[in-house]
Amino acid sequence: EVQLVESGGGLVQAGGSLRLSCATSGFRLDDYAIGWFRQAPGKEREGVACIRTRDVNPYYADSVKGRFTVSSDNAKNTVYLQMNSLKPEDTAVYYCAADLSGCGDEMTYWGKGTVVTFSS
Repeated sequence: EVQLVESGGGLVQAGGSLRLSCATSGFRLDDYAIGWFRQAPGKEREGVACIRTRDVNPYYADSVKGRFTVSSDNAKNTVYLQMNSLKPEDTAVYYCAADLSGCGDEMTYWGKGTVVTFSS
């Protein structure tokens, strides 16, 4: 059974950092693309980053480029999203998703999300 479990969300302040984790099971991580998405209240879901270990360059949305870094530890079956220089507009529920075909908006398997909230 394919499972993805996000963790690492929490309260942050402007300029702060968080590292989100996506623990995967039920498949070979290096066969799949893993995407990070977020959805803020009242907004559409946004693709933030995506990695496929066989590819050279991960994908980043313009809104996070230079601030977020996605990485994969195949030995731990875990994908990370390092988020630096956080801004209030980064507040959202963050999801990871997996798909054998590659990165995209409609990936096959999804986690339940972890919440990132700004503290003023």
